[in-house]
Amino acid sequence: MSIQFEEPLGDGYGVVDTFPKDFGYGVEEADIEDSPAPSDSKPRILLMGLRRSGKSSIQKVVFHKMSPNETLFLESTNKIYKDDISNSSFVNFHIWDFPGQVDFFDPTFDYEMIFRGTGALIFVIDAQDDYVEALGRLHLTVSRAYRVNPEINFEVFIHKVDGLSDDHKIETQRDIHQRANDDLADASLEKLHLSFYLTSIYDHSIFEAFSKVVQKLISQLPTLENLLNIFISNSGIEKAFLFDVVSKIYIATDSSPVDMQSYELCCDMIDVVIDVSCIYGLKEDGSGSAYDKESMAIIKLNNTTVLYLKEVTKFLALVCILREESFERKGMALWAPLLSYFI
Repeated sequence: MSIQFEEPLGDGYGVVDTFPKDFGYGVEEADIEDSPAPSDSKPRILLMGLRRSGKSSIQKVVFHKMSPNETLFLESTNKIYKDDISNSSFVNFHIWDFPGQVDFFDPTFDYEMIFRGTGALIFVIDAQDDYVEALGRLHLTVSRAYRVNPEINFEVFIHKVDGLSDDHKIETQRDIHQRANDDLADASLEKLHLSFYLTSIYDHSIFEAFSKVVQKLISQLPTLENLLNIFISNSGIEKAFLFDVVSKIYIATDSSPVDMQSYELCCDMIDVVIDVSCIYGLKEDGSGSAYDKESMAIIKLNNTTVLYLKEVTKFLALVCILREESFERKGMALWAPLLSYFI
């Protein structure tokens, strides 16, 4: 389905719960005993942190299109939940959500098996709470995991920062960063690297942070980045993203810096395209897909900016930002099939 918009979009336009129920990710599985063996080829991402730090809310908002306000009614996680994210050849992994009360010293907890098959460990810290206990748990968790599997990517989400002022955000990040790294230095673990992100489920920061985490697990990332660099250098495009449509995680972008406003525009465009396709793109009996090989959209904003979206694969979209004068170069549309060939 091809869509073209020329009306200006107002500031703050956003759609949260836009995907049809059958367009999401796989069924959530509740028991660790039902999980595959550690030899499973899919990377594993662990979500850890203290109780009520926001782990389950993050998972539901990013991968199950839950409205942030709905997460207020989620019950606290009391056992390990596994989510099989396998709708895309790139965003293709397991997410394990751990309850905050996990005891690494419990003999029934086989942490070596879990950490051995892990690609990334995300530790969530509630920035609005006293995080001294969280820092202690962070140190225990990453030090144990590192000794089992030093190849794990360790990510720290300083979460719920929507309630903090900009100065408080910066100070909190600096303090957590300093304390966490001091603890590692005291334990002679200077080689263990922690990455820190300020996140909230009420804006796009959580999607961008998860994008950075997922990109580290994609072996094809250098090739995709190089391809996008060639693309923008030959087309007059200012910024290009390769998105996983369902989660709005961008699995690759060109080498120019990513600013939050551009990323938000591209996320909003995906929401608009899916919303309109669900209304006008399906057959009369409701069959069909809201996103398929015919999906393409052009949105012209009132500041001479053009947003361009083109289907690349069943679950991936190329989303570009360019100036209206550059848009006249029609050869741009030919690059989506070329990207598909390399993927």
